[in-house]
Amino acid sequence: ITAVICTYPLDMVRVRLAFQVKGEHKYMGIIHAFKMIYTKEGGFSGFYRGLMPTVVGMAPYAGFSFFTFGTLKSIGLAQAPNLLGRPSLDNPDVLVLKTHVNLLCGGIAGAIAQTISYPLDVTLFPFYLWELSSEITMVQTLKYVYQQHGIRRGLYRGLSLNYIRCIPSQAVAFTTYELMKQFLHLN
Repeated sequence: ITAVICTYPLDMVRVRLAFQVKGEHKYMGIIHAFKMIYTKEGGFSGFYRGLMPTVVGMAPYAGFSFFTFGTLKSIGLAQAPNLLGRPSLDNPDVLVLKTHVNLLCGGIAGAIAQTISYPLDVTLFPFYLWELSSEITMVQTLKYVYQQHGIRRGLYRGLSLNYIRCIPSQAVAFTTYELMKQFLHLN
């Protein structure tokens, strides 16, 4: 949640720049977008429009991601310790997943968490893109998207592209986390 709060303005600017229609450039670049949002949308608070839906969407994503990774790790080490595990670098009495298995479990965890929490991501776009969005709620956005476009073409539109980003990201994140625990002698 702390990371989301710190980087949220960057995400808002990224989405605004990405969704500009050709020929209708409201923003001339990153710095210009920051200046425009600050001056036209309420100063510093303008950068945090939609923060609550982001936090609400991130919590289940992180929860399911860590839960899934932990479960896969526990099952793997319990069911096939010789095939999937190896002694920890910092404590040879503790088994840890081999690096390629860590990557696989992290990727699976990211895919499952993204699938579960993705509809909540859909609620963010009005907050990122439209200046009047402070009047729109998450529930209203979900209902509208579902009624207009359904589940597959509405609530889960763009999920496959998100997999391309989140699966490798989570695979690397969990693998790095597990390796850092060994390097810092935390096992």
